[in-house]
Amino acid sequence: MSRARARRRRGSARLVLAGLASGAVLLAAGAAVAHWRHTRPPVTDDQAADVADALDAAGRTDAPDAPSGSPSGRTAGPSGSPSVKASPSASPSLSPSTVAVPATGPGTFVTAEADGSTVGTGSRVRRYKVLVEEGIDIRPSAAAAEISDVLADRRGWTRDGINSFRLVSSGSYDFVVKIATPGTVDEICGAYGLLTRGEVNCAVGTDVVVNLKRWVLGSPQFDGPIGDYRALIINHEVGHRLGHGHETCPGPGLPAPAMMQQIKGLKGCVANAWPYDRDGNYLSGPSVP
Repeated sequence: MSRARARRRRGSARLVLAGLASGAVLLAAGAAVAHWRHTRPPVTDDQAADVADALDAAGRTDAPDAPSGSPSGRTAGPSGSPSVKASPSASPSLSPSTVAVPATGPGTFVTAEADGSTVGTGSRVRRYKVLVEEGIDIRPSAAAAEISDVLADRRGWTRDGINSFRLVSSGSYDFVVKIATPGTVDEICGAYGLLTRGEVNCAVGTDVVVNLKRWVLGSPQFDGPIGDYRALIINHEVGHRLGHGHETCPGPGLPAPAMMQQIKGLKGCVANAWPYDRDGNYLSGPSVP
């Protein structure tokens, strides 16, 4: 056999071996992805729908894909830590100075202290925590007080006579409200397969994850005070935890149910953040399958 032919055969053999090795790598990678898809925490259709709704509420119905340069999809401005500003009058839980909304934070949280008091007279006590990401300009105690006020309001879920709520800082709990920077929200929600794009809230497992940007700036789609927008976030998500599904508009000119996905459109209803009116009537609408 000539030397040239021998060299050609050795080269062909190397190509075959290289192809087999590449195939094995691809098979292993495919198996790993399949395992992740099978074992990752489940996300309900309702949770996914809420994220889609929140994207609508943020005015991002056709948001661009997150930049590929960062695994977390975070972006930075010229200074490396982009922020937006809000008026101090926009929120009762904000400090007197203008509040920055950084793109991301450390991903660690401070738990609001609780005195163990219960709001409502219902026999079913729902224990919850309020956590605020470290390094942002919101005091956990102030955020917890505002959320507690929402849950204690006569138009809130305590009006059903069944449920009451207790803010706790340790021990067992039914749900957690976390206020976090956009980048941290992306990480928490992304672990469940949800794409929040630094813009919106999500509800995953026992967590209600509130985007700091929405907490401070509200939503351009919600026509009302920032406090009412926050009340809608809390009432809608807590309503799911009480077993309520989505509802739709009961008729033109009537209040939209708190369980309605209002940022998809009011369908003739009037924006509303509360499950009950001041007279104790449940503001319901037809169930959404």
